Amino acid sequence: MAENGVGSAIVNSALKVHSALGPGLLGSAYALCLSHELTKLGLIVRKEVSIPIRYEDLTIENGYRIDLLVNDLVVVELKAIETVSAVHRGQLLSYLRLGGFRLGYLLNINVAHMRDGITRSVNGL
Repeated sequence: MAENGVGSAIVNSALKVHSALGPGLLGSAYALCLSHELTKLGLIVRKEVSIPIRYEDLTIENGYRIDLLVNDLVVVELKAIETVSAVHRGQLLSYLRLGGFRLGYLLNINVAHMRDGITRSVNGL
């Protein structure tokens, strides 16, 4: 399945999980439930994936940690914050660029309606 198909599955699953749980819970609970939904669809979900950062001749092995990596293609970052800011969107873009990924989602679960908490970012897609 290509990035956009995985992305659609992520969005639909996030809507389903958020509809069932509502806002206000810990991000780790949402991450586990979202992971469960995606796995039921036959997708491979890795949690808390450590990705190295390479700068010139320096490699930092645990440079950053992706909340969820789906099918080794799509990055999912979960937040439970009042408002998504430019820094949060920039964080996701950095993860995409540094990891060589082309599609990512920032899911803010601290919203009344999940559709208002979805930010899609692309890196050369």
